[in-house]
Amino acid sequence: MSISDITKSTETRMGKSIENLKVNLSKIRTGRAHAGILDHVHVDYYGSMVPVGQVANVSVVDARTLNVQPWEKNMAAPIEKAIRESDLGLNPVALGDSIRVPMPPLTEERRRDLTKVVRSEGEDSKVAVRNLRREANDALKRLLKEKEISEDDDRRTQDVVQKMTDKYVAEIDKLVADKEAEIMKV
Repeated sequence: MSISDITKSTETRMGKSIENLKVNLSKIRTGRAHAGILDHVHVDYYGSMVPVGQVANVSVVDARTLNVQPWEKNMAAPIEKAIRESDLGLNPVALGDSIRVPMPPLTEERRRDLTKVVRSEGEDSKVAVRNLRREANDALKRLLKEKEISEDDDRRTQDVVQKMTDKYVAEIDKLVADKEAEIMKV
């Protein structure tokens, strides 16, 4: 493994940590409707659990309402049940062969709880990025010990990895701050 392999691998994996954080933050409900909120709700479809998006079309009607249109009429009741039993605190309403999902407004207390969840997600991502930094530095130490790189190369590459870490930690802080502002906005 060379220095460039280590830095490229570390950069790629840190980027994946950021993408994972974005996905996790998108699941946190802000009070506004967005189709992605039902992505982790699974429904029983002929014996296997599948995401709602695979058995229905989820669309945004307005800022506070989602519309779920099942592709098969007999799936309306199981989808409604799955949404109601999810941890999202939503109360879907069946309207013929479609389901309306009104988004209840968030209370101040619930908003504060959600900001704690957002901070926790951010901290988990920072830990992941720091662990990747440690792994890269350990790989560099192994190369140095095996005399494949010089001490100068080791020091320079550790500085590059540290700058990469700082960049991704700053990006995580920005994502967390943006999500907190979105949640606290009434």
